[in-house]
Amino acid sequence: MNMLSLLLLSSAVSLTMALGPMQDDPNATNEKDGPVRHVVAFKYTSDATDDQIAEVTDAFRELRNSIPGIVSFEYGINNSPEGQNDGFTHLYLITFEDEAARDAYLPHPEHEKFGALLGRLGVLEDAFVIDYVPQE
Repeated sequence: MNMLSLLLLSSAVSLTMALGPMQDDPNATNEKDGPVRHVVAFKYTSDATDDQIAEVTDAFRELRNSIPGIVSFEYGINNSPEGQNDGFTHLYLITFEDEAARDAYLPHPEHEKFGALLGRLGVLEDAFVIDYVPQE
C-alpha cells in the first residue's frame, strides 16, 4: 500500500470514529430505542412528615398503573455513610419502554396531578431529574 492510500485510509478511519456508528450498522445503538431510566431525587422540607412523604411515594408509585409505557418503578431512601447527598434523601427510579413513552408521560394528566399533589402538600424543598439510556 502506497503512502497516499495509507493516508486516505487513516483519514477515513479517523472520520468514521469521530462520527460514531453508521446508520446501516446493525450493531449501532440508537438512544431512542430501548428503555429510558428516569431518576428523580427529592429533598423534602424539614417539616415534611413521614405520612406526607409516604403519600408522595404512593402517588408516584401509582403512576405506573395509569400511564402507559412505564415498565417499572422503584424507590429508596439514602443510607450512604459518605454524607454527599446534599439533603436529597429519597430517590425514585422509573423505567420507560423508550423515549416516546417518557415523552408521553411528561404532559400526561396523571403526572400533572402528581405535580399538583406536591404543590398542595408543600413538602418538596428541591428536586433533580436525570434521564438516560442504559449503556454497557
